Amino acid sequence: MTRGSLRLRLALAGAVAICLSLALAGWGLTLLFAAHVERRAVGELETHLDQVLGALQQTPNGALTLGNQPADPRFRQPYGGLYWQIDSAEGTLRSRSLWDWQLTLPAISPTDGLAVLRDLRAPDGRRLLGVERSVVLSPSLGGDTVTLLLAMDRKALSAATRDFAEDLLPYLGLLAVALIAAGWLQLRIGLRPLAELGRRLSAIRTGNAERLGENFPNEVGPLASDFDALLAAREAEMQAARQRAGDLAHGLKTPLQALLGESQRLRQAGQEQTAGSIEQIVGRMHEHVDRELTRTRVAARAGRASSDVPAVIASVADVIMRTPAGARLDWDTSATAATPMPVALDPADLAEALGALLENAARHASRRVVVRTRIRDTRSIEVSVRDDGPGLPESALTGLLDRGVRLDERSGDTGLGLAICREIVEGAGGRVRLENAHPGLRARLTLPTARQALRRT
Repeated sequence: MTRGSLRLRLALAGAVAICLSLALAGWGLTLLFAAHVERRAVGELETHLDQVLGALQQTPNGALTLGNQPADPRFRQPYGGLYWQIDSAEGTLRSRSLWDWQLTLPAISPTDGLAVLRDLRAPDGRRLLGVERSVVLSPSLGGDTVTLLLAMDRKALSAATRDFAEDLLPYLGLLAVALIAAGWLQLRIGLRPLAELGRRLSAIRTGNAERLGENFPNEVGPLASDFDALLAAREAEMQAARQRAGDLAHGLKTPLQALLGESQRLRQAGQEQTAGSIEQIVGRMHEHVDRELTRTRVAARAGRASSDVPAVIASVADVIMRTPAGARLDWDTSATAATPMPVALDPADLAEALGALLENAARHASRRVVVRTRIRDTRSIEVSVRDDGPGLPESALTGLLDRGVRLDERSGDTGLGLAICREIVEGAGGRVRLENAHPGLRARLTLPTARQALRRT
């Protein structure tokens, strides 16, 4: 799976969304838990407040005192974390846990309502959570208005919230892994039609299928149908274009034959130079016509044809070895028949391409011609034809390999006959290379395998 993979992008986007969502959920749950802990703490403080209020007594001299101390030992331990304080007109009573502190209270309000103080601060700066209630005492306690304040350190509440978050984190991690795995599985199932679409497109590209076909989901089906319609229209257009090119090439042959007849009459009339010029021009036009006919034929068969390279080499070499040029040479083609090697070329086209190379090798070789075939990879097969002749100058060799340069357009007789060979090979999606072998010349043909041949247009 590459960086440009749609599946990878969706998987990464889904993983990021899941992690962000779970992080937000964890933060929200922690806030809810903190609010719950605070409510529980407020309820506990309210209970302690009621206990302190119920324990208020009046001494014989009229001063307020606490008859029974609250049971929680933190009220008796200095800075123990739980504190109570009573403010009245006569003064302030406070728990032992406050020691020498005195909590600053809001203005006293003669109401029985409970006020929750969330921003209460101890004298040393620590944060407290407190509850406040202003109460009008009964006549037996003097009938005055007093303010009761119960507070506790927020440190314990923060510790409880932190412990909850730490306990929650592993479960959120496991949930994230489970959700990402489920999302990955969903992607594999959901993108399976696209993978099938890719496989069918590859089959069309390699010539193993002509249409995408049906049996796609509703979201992909219209795309496949439109693509098949486009293929059909394209094939019809190309077929018509090939037919027109073939008709044009065939139509030119008759005027060319007429010109050859005129050149013969001119030669008989003694105009040798004019007749030679006409014949030279007609010869070049014949070559162009033959080339276009070959291109049209190869393009029409591309993607559907198949031939076995060793078998074609054996048949072509057998014919050339019977010619005067081939009979004098030592031919080494034994290594080409080891295994079947199907390529995407019609047997006749492959025989014509190889025949041109073997004929030229036989014409220029001194004593020996070597033909080798090997499988380069799953997509291509290479055929090399080497002779032990004089080879070519490096400057000419470099020029011949340039795109668009044809041997038959160069001055001088090279004897290689590469033009038609190259048209056939390149029309099937392959290529031709030339190199000096020291001694001799080596021609390399790289041909697409039958399953990997590109559909040519």
